[in-house]
Amino acid sequence: MKENLNDLSTFLTVIQEGSFTRAAVKSGTSQSAVSQTISNLEARLQLKLLNRTTRSLTLTEAGERLAQLIGPALEEISDGLEQLSDLRDKPAGRVRISADEYAIQQVLWPKLAPVLRNFPDIHLELITDYGLVDIARERFDAGVRRGGLIAQDMVAIPISAEHRMVVVVSPRYLPTQDFPETPTELLALPCINLQLPTHGQNLSWTFLIDGQEQKLRVKGQIIVNGINQVHQACLDGYGFAYLPQALVQNDIASGRLLTVLDDFTITFPEYYLYYTSRLKSSAAFNVIIEAVRHKN
Repeated sequence: MKENLNDLSTFLTVIQEGSFTRAAVKSGTSQSAVSQTISNLEARLQLKLLNRTTRSLTLTEAGERLAQLIGPALEEISDGLEQLSDLRDKPAGRVRISADEYAIQQVLWPKLAPVLRNFPDIHLELITDYGLVDIARERFDAGVRRGGLIAQDMVAIPISAEHRMVVVVSPRYLPTQDFPETPTELLALPCINLQLPTHGQNLSWTFLIDGQEQKLRVKGQIIVNGINQVHQACLDGYGFAYLPQALVQNDIASGRLLTVLDDFTITFPEYYLYYTSRLKSSAAFNVIIEAVRHKN
């Protein structure tokens, strides 16, 4: 038996409004038309759905069960049609994304900058955060984190390749020192620390030693809370720095920075854009997703 979705929608409206008259007003039709629709629906189903008196309107057992079955489904259909209608509209509105500093600078911005010129009505907020922010509670549309740090109930889209880390130092520092041959030697050498604003702790330097990942807590004269400040302090000769290779590749190529301990450095997983599965994607958000999606 195939039922008319409009008839089922009218049935739900009657329940929500509690009367045929109010349901008719909401639907923009007559009270008699609503009554006839419900009568026809009951006849086709061969079930009484509503108990009607001059003073009240109540569901029968069959009516209650039907409402439970079709209510969520019709809501999903309605939401889906709204999302389709968004595709006809000009992408506009605010999109808020939480990400760490490197992801914003090296992954998101290079992909989004040219796209935003074509969509001047999209307003983008990129908020630096190193923690695992609750994007729903903090009213973000999406977050960006490395793989392995994202809750399983989130939709996650890869937006970058893997990121190799390197330990770099300025030639201005090294003439007075020998190259460290093992990561643990860094514990006695000046290193530039990145303090994570969210956690209040310095970022551990992770190395692969004897086939196992090992985290080191290094020390030094300089502690900053931004990766760009780490980079600059390293260029200025204040010690060793632990940075993504992509961030310092030009400095390495030009000789402004030297790499050490290359046999011990690790590669972090790719970045993902993640968002709640309950998000009703807007046209603007869909533009952002397609712009940042990683293409092999």
